[in-house]
Amino acid sequence: MTKDATSQDLNKTTHLDFSKKPKHFNPLGHFLGVLGFILVTCLFIRGFFYLDYQVVLHPGFPLFGLSTTSSPSEDSEVKAAIAMAPATTLNVNGRLGFLDQGGDACDIYDGKWVWDDNYPLYQSQDCSFVDSGFRCLENGRPDSYYTKWRWQPNGCDLPRFNATLMLEKLRNRRLAFIGDSIGRNQWESMLCMLATSIPNKESIYEVNGNPITKHKGFLVFRFEDYNCTVEYYRAPYLVVQGSSPKGSPKGVRMTLRLDHMTWTHLQWKDADVLVFNSGHWWSYEKTIKHGCYFQEGTEVKMEMDFRTAFQKSIETLVDFVTSQVDTNKTQVLFRTYAPVHFRGGTWKTGGHCHQLRLPDFGPLPNETEQLVDIVSGVLSKQPQGFQVMKMMNVTSMTYRRQDGHTSLYHFGTENGPGPLNRQDCSHWCLPGVPDSWNELLYALFLQRESLHSPSSTQNSQAPL
Repeated sequence: MTKDATSQDLNKTTHLDFSKKPKHFNPLGHFLGVLGFILVTCLFIRGFFYLDYQVVLHPGFPLFGLSTTSSPSEDSEVKAAIAMAPATTLNVNGRLGFLDQGGDACDIYDGKWVWDDNYPLYQSQDCSFVDSGFRCLENGRPDSYYTKWRWQPNGCDLPRFNATLMLEKLRNRRLAFIGDSIGRNQWESMLCMLATSIPNKESIYEVNGNPITKHKGFLVFRFEDYNCTVEYYRAPYLVVQGSSPKGSPKGVRMTLRLDHMTWTHLQWKDADVLVFNSGHWWSYEKTIKHGCYFQEGTEVKMEMDFRTAFQKSIETLVDFVTSQVDTNKTQVLFRTYAPVHFRGGTWKTGGHCHQLRLPDFGPLPNETEQLVDIVSGVLSKQPQGFQVMKMMNVTSMTYRRQDGHTSLYHFGTENGPGPLNRQDCSHWCLPGVPDSWNELLYALFLQRESLHSPSSTQNSQAPL
């Protein structure tokens, strides 16, 4: 009896055999079921991305039980690594100051990054001259470890940066940075460092009234109290980029004229200090791949690779400085390439660096010096090349600072951290690594000043 009842119940309730029970098929119910499945799937996917973003936005937020950023244990690991890092070591065994007699023999680029609680030299919220994309802490970066590292040469001590002293020596003079957006990074850093000694920030202004954020071309900031200017000229290649000549081969959209300095040279060539940089735009992806080839005279060099072209651009720069710049009056420096630190891809393919919160204290790879060797090779072949233009070789020291990039935190204070697949591992947070380049620039500037006026830098070598 029970068996027959069960069989009857199954016959009544089954609707899998549509051919036998067509009256049990409900099209509306079937449609609603499919629609519900789609909605649940969409909500699941949305929830996944929400969790992924929360991991970035709120350090320590668990993703499926795992925290990918600033968990307490990871903070402990970072702090332990900092404790093991080289400590601040000043005047060890009577080590010379760079500006002391005999200190000029010191290689200020051979050294290490040391933790220093006296850093940073300024805060971005106190400096209106920082582009919104470089304000990492204000843009949501959860740690400030990257602001606490100071560059310490092995053979000497650098002078402590003194903004008042530098401005006094720049009185009635001009300091100009010429190069790409990494050069702009350094220029903004210098503005902030100098501004720390100016109580009235309104006395520092762009002479043409131009805003600093997302402005292209050139910008000139005047420090009114000292009648000096700190200037930036955008020139990613240092040479002219323009339309291709008539009759160019197919595929040539534009050219880099390797034998012509950038058009803005008339504006900056008479400045008292010139700081050049180039390198980030010298790649296959940013030149030949996009139809930008290399030109000498009227001829487009279709077979020339970008490294050879970079070398020729540096030759043009050195020739220009030698013939067109009064190097008795003007100090000329070339700051070398600052390495990028993308992991797992490039800037276009989801490369990342947001998880790197400590410098790299390991061995340096050989390829970091390729562009440096090209610049050094050009200068060594020129008569008095290194005297005409000093090379600031920051490449190796900067390679170690994988922790200092803007990564996710370059979208502005109103937007917060950006998506994981749109990271910037080329530019630098401010305050940060470019401040150290400017401390080297400051030391070289004071060194030259002392050579021109032996008494001018007495007592300027204060310990850091």
